[in-house]
Amino acid sequence: MEIVTRSPADQGFIPQPKRWIVEQTYGTLMLHRCLVRDYEHLPASSESRVYWAMTDVMSRRLTRAPAPSSRTT
Repeated sequence: MEIVTRSPADQGFIPQPKRWIVEQTYGTLMLHRCLVRDYEHLPASSESRVYWAMTDVMSRRLTRAPAPSSRTT
């Protein structure tokens, strides 16, 4: 595991390399309603939901289908 530190000379928002990828993945997973709250009692159940959600994300990317949005206008 690599620890990412911020340079004191930097001003404003600067995305950190590893953290940005993790936060982007969490944001993508939170589009799936079943993962917003932890309703599962077993870790294996939660793990299977994450696999299901990422399979959905990858299949949408392969078919170039539009991503669902949590925001409605």
